[in-house]
Amino acid sequence: MGKIVISQFVTLDGVMEDPGGAEQFELGGWAFKFQRGDDGDRFKFDELMASDALLLGRTTYEGFAAAWPGRQDDAGFADKFNSMPKYVVSTTLKDPEWNNSHVVAVEDIKGLDGELLVNGSNTLIQALMEHDLVDEYRLMVFPTVLGKGKRLFAEGRPPTDLKLTDCRPVGPDGVAVMVYEPVR
Repeated sequence: MGKIVISQFVTLDGVMEDPGGAEQFELGGWAFKFQRGDDGDRFKFDELMASDALLLGRTTYEGFAAAWPGRQDDAGFADKFNSMPKYVVSTTLKDPEWNNSHVVAVEDIKGLDGELLVNGSNTLIQALMEHDLVDEYRLMVFPTVLGKGKRLFAEGRPPTDLKLTDCRPVGPDGVAVMVYEPVR
């Protein structure tokens, strides 16, 4: 089985919902209030370049598939994002159109190889946690408290111990990267 990495923008109170503001959440767009700086941009770039595939839920996949195929940049971020394998966990999506996309079931995930990067995809993340499939959490923590919204660790989750493997400020506005591994 590959290494499953949850990579999320989160608030101090653990909200991961709609950091970019495209999902119509009333408090969406919160990540754009802060500068993550060159170090934060480098972290996200290096993370993507080291990943072998994206593992996404249907809703996140559809948002990405609508936004990314036409993008280009000099650094190669868009090229990597668009060309890498994308595995979509869905029971309703039948014919994904974004380049190199494949529909899989949760039970198929154990058969995937390489480093699988999960962005967004709250429902999928909850299922991955329930089946103890997460190998690492890479959190970019933004210094804001929303008080409501979908949280990375949902209400009622069983206790989960994590080991901190990296922690550093990355932006001038107090954004920090925190990397954890589950304690098994």
